[in-house]
This record gives sequence, C-alpha cells and structure tokens, in this order.
Amino acid sequence: MKTPDLREVRTRLEEAVQLIPGEPVNKQDEFEAYESVAIAILDSEHSDFPPGVLQEYLMSLLYLRQLELNLIPFPDPQEA
Repeated sequence: MKTPDLREVRTRLEEAVQLIPGEPVNKQDEFEAYESVAIAILDSEHSDFPPGVLQEYLMSLLYLRQLELNLIPFPDPQEA
C-alpha cells in the first residue's frame, strides 16, 4: 500500500475547515475548527501512515496556525 502524500492531508484539512458552516467568532474559534478537523483526520487516517508521522505533521500544522492567528507569541518569551 502506498503512503499518502502529507501535502494532500494539508489540503484536506484546509478544505474541510472551509466547509464548516458559519464564520468563526474570533481567532480562537477559527483555531478550534482546525483542531477539530485535524483530530478527525488523525482518527480516520492514522493507519495510512508510518506510526506517529500523521500526528506529528498535524501537530506542526496546528502550531503554525496558532502562530499565524497570533494565539501564541513568537518567539516564546519563556524560551528567551
């Protein structure tokens, strides 16, 4: 069985979030939509990838989304 391309996962994540009805109330609400879809993707597709790969990829995408939405500071003041 061929391992799916991770870029396809990102595309499915973005498309699924866009299909959620209604507009997000705020940035946190928008992030939670991404998080919910990412969890659903992980639940349904984790066995299509080597162990841990899909989880790490989705966690990275969610971290980047938090940065893009200014929900977490960068650089992290606690790491300075």
